[in-house]
Amino acid sequence: MKILLDECVTKHLKRHLVNHEVFTVREMKWGGIKNGKLMALCAENNFDILLTIDKNIQYQQNLDKFSISIVVFDCFSSKLDELISFLPPFQELLTEIQKHKAYLVKKNLPS
Repeated sequence: MKILLDECVTKHLKRHLVNHEVFTVREMKWGGIKNGKLMALCAENNFDILLTIDKNIQYQQNLDKFSISIVVFDCFSSKLDELISFLPPFQELLTEIQKHKAYLVKKNLPS
């Protein structure tokens, strides 16, 4: 999967997303671009997923217009340790992900 890490997601998460082609907004030189334009750029550049912690993005954009998926980690901060805890359910989600949809990823709770 080709994944773009939104500005609100630490760039350090990239090294934990092995087996994926991962870029940051900064690497793409897309810093400061509004969400609608960012999603259009993602689609134009063949990204599969925009990974963010911005819970509002899925309600602010018409997902039918963009051939990408939005994945939102349901976390309280962008600290790396917290984001890493979302990776197991994120990996599970990848088997069923569809374009033009948004997904809210929650942590797996301990049994």
